[in-house]
Amino acid sequence: MGQNHVSSSPGVPVSQPAKSDHHSAAAARATPDAADIKRWRQYLADERAEAAVYRDLAQNRSGEERAILLALAAAEGRHEAHWLKLLGEHAGKPRRASARSRLLGFLARHFGSVFVLALAQRAEGRSPYTREPSATPAMAADEQIHEEVVRGLATRGRNRLAGTFRAAVFGANDGLVSNLALVMGMAATGVASSVVLLSGIAGLLAGAFSMGAGEFVSVRSQRELLAATRPTQVTLAAAPQLDIEHNELLLVYLARGMSREAAEHRVAERMGLFSCDCDPSLSLRPELPQPQDEHEAVGTAWGAALSSFCFFASGAIVPIVPFLFGMTGIGALVTAAVLVGMALLATGGVVGLLSGTSPLTRGLRQLAIGLGAAGVTYLLGMVFGAVIA
Repeated sequence: MGQNHVSSSPGVPVSQPAKSDHHSAAAARATPDAADIKRWRQYLADERAEAAVYRDLAQNRSGEERAILLALAAAEGRHEAHWLKLLGEHAGKPRRASARSRLLGFLARHFGSVFVLALAQRAEGRSPYTREPSATPAMAADEQIHEEVVRGLATRGRNRLAGTFRAAVFGANDGLVSNLALVMGMAATGVASSVVLLSGIAGLLAGAFSMGAGEFVSVRSQRELLAATRPTQVTLAAAPQLDIEHNELLLVYLARGMSREAAEHRVAERMGLFSCDCDPSLSLRPELPQPQDEHEAVGTAWGAALSSFCFFASGAIVPIVPFLFGMTGIGALVTAAVLVGMALLATGGVVGLLSGTSPLTRGLRQLAIGLGAAGVTYLLGMVFGAVIA
């Protein structure tokens, strides 16, 4: 979140100082009042804390990512200098950073994961500098650019865990909601608590194995479909034996979406009929080595299946915990609903953090969906119980 000054970090674009930076002092009041001083000191504390976050994250990175994070830390330092200049003798003792900045710092020091970058992305996107008359226009612009920089860094981490994480979150939520609905539906029919407990255990096992198997088939099929779309190089070996008069190689390139001109040019090169530089865009390009796992974001089938199985089971066990400890009746159901509600808030919040959106909004959405499904099932169970009786 820094001004547009020259960065000394390698691999980071250098920009020229903005003209508006020279007029930063004019944006502030000649004699700041108590409210100005309090606000500026809070900005100063937050800038220092956020610079420390980026430095802590850089310790666990290398190469280009490390250079980018250090450049962001240097930018925060320039913002710090701006507020120090405005405060002058009013800077006083360092204030505590905001709770959000302190949380970011704690996570960066102890975890240094994609969660921290997702939180930092949200923090950059909620900068007050666009509404702060004492901040320069360059500072406000930097905030917006930094949000995109951090988004790019966070996206790398999201791609690495996307497949397995998706299976884990979906598995946990399915376990929580489906088994709570099952337990509440069975309890509403009036059966004994032991029957409710056995139904919950059966739902846990059946659902976990079903989710694991389904996720394995889903991810394996998706990877196979993606692999089937990548062109092979069989034409390299077969080209010399093709009939020039009825060259099927032309059909290969037309099917891949080339124009007829480009396809005919490519066929001639493959057949060794000529090689020219008349139009470099039509000529052959050297084949690039395939990455070790070109479908990284999809995840592995076994990893997704195992995550789905374990997280479904971990979610499905929550609704039956009260019954495992001997609770019965309405008390057990209320306890189960509260425990599941807390878990749904947590999983929804995690999804919100990773997606760069509001954790509270996502958590409340998960809670409403889960408890709504369980409530409907409970009412249906009461109806069926009354009919059977």
